[in-house]
Amino acid sequence: MSDTQKTYALFALVAVLILGTGFVQSWNTALFILNMGLISAIMSLGVNLQWGIAGLLNVGIMGFVALGGLATVLVSMEPVPDAWEAGGPRILMGLAVGTISIVALVLSYTKLPKGWVRAIGTIVVAVIGFYVTRSVLDPAVQAVEGVNPALTGYLGGLGLPVLISWPVGGLFAAAAAWVIGKTALGLRSDYLAIATLGISEIIIAVLKNEDWMTRGVKNVIGIPRPVPYEVDLQADPSFVERATSFGLDPMTASTIYVKLGYAVLFAIVLIVLLWLSQMALKSPWGRMMRAIRDNETAARAMGKNVTARHLQVFILGSAICGIAGAMMTTMDSQLTPSSYQPLRFTFLIWVMVIVGGSGNNLGSILGGFLVWFLWVQVEPLGAALMDIITSPMAEDSALRDHLVKSAAYMRLLTMGIFLLVMLRFSPKGLIPEK
Repeated sequence: MSDTQKTYALFALVAVLILGTGFVQSWNTALFILNMGLISAIMSLGVNLQWGIAGLLNVGIMGFVALGGLATVLVSMEPVPDAWEAGGPRILMGLAVGTISIVALVLSYTKLPKGWVRAIGTIVVAVIGFYVTRSVLDPAVQAVEGVNPALTGYLGGLGLPVLISWPVGGLFAAAAAWVIGKTALGLRSDYLAIATLGISEIIIAVLKNEDWMTRGVKNVIGIPRPVPYEVDLQADPSFVERATSFGLDPMTASTIYVKLGYAVLFAIVLIVLLWLSQMALKSPWGRMMRAIRDNETAARAMGKNVTARHLQVFILGSAICGIAGAMMTTMDSQLTPSSYQPLRFTFLIWVMVIVGGSGNNLGSILGGFLVWFLWVQVEPLGAALMDIITSPMAEDSALRDHLVKSAAYMRLLTMGIFLLVMLRFSPKGLIPEK
């Protein structure tokens, strides 16, 4: 079997798994797997750009995805007039003062002569900037968060179409990647991993605690959607008539229609990003990035600015993750900061890239679909398997009770075994880099 035939066969297998889910379980479940598979494939594409093409170890994917989710709130939610009146301008002033303080801190460190003068001057500027910023920001934050906290308690957004938030989410993630890259890309790969992980945790902590911006752990719900609401479709006589003519319940038909709409939008984004990634990979820039990945010393000897090129690809990959984060929050129609966990939004994405084939864009996309399918289906299949195994046992059997309760861990066990098997028998992934 040629490489092309193998690629077609693997994608056909994924299609069969998703279609089989529709026939055996439900089409709502199948479309959910498809949509989240599309989003996961986009995240994998961004990580593959960083690791597979450039060899950059980013374990802070979760933070960039969360910034994409934040963009949907700041762009598409309606502003809260009472909150803006209570403290909106003062919050903006506080943020401006904080920015000025950071600039002053950087200038004091770079301009003052080395030694105790620089140390004391930097500390003084940092302390003054901190207290001035907090003195302006804290009263405004308290005023905003006190405005009907059960329903709002935050400033809201700009009230723009939600699709605009997808590229804005990419810009937010790119800006964070630039800050991280300027400080950490000159370090060894393990230090870069520590820096990205730490900063991603800081981003999540900010989203959880800054209620004036994201409502914190109270979550932002009702984020606008680019597709119709199910209740609106169910109230539309023409839609109900069409659904009935196909022999479908209008409620089920409405959810399928909405998920199909999301699938079309997500597929368009994935195809565009894949095409751009493939063009970049085949260009002189892509060949240069692989040369830098394989031998930095030789690339530097040829006059290539390795750090600048790493910064470029780090920003691009993070921006793709930010776009995927905005898409996911749009589909969920809510921002839940506590749901951003490293296991789901960092480890699992890395598994997708490794299983699919590091350095191969099609491989990373395949890994996104396949690993997400396993992640969703293994737990219910594990519970069914445990029921079969324990069916001959007595109802009050301690072993039966233990096995049934352990079914929830089948997902983690299966993913670990699957990854180990892949690394043993296909270390370069299902579709390796050529």
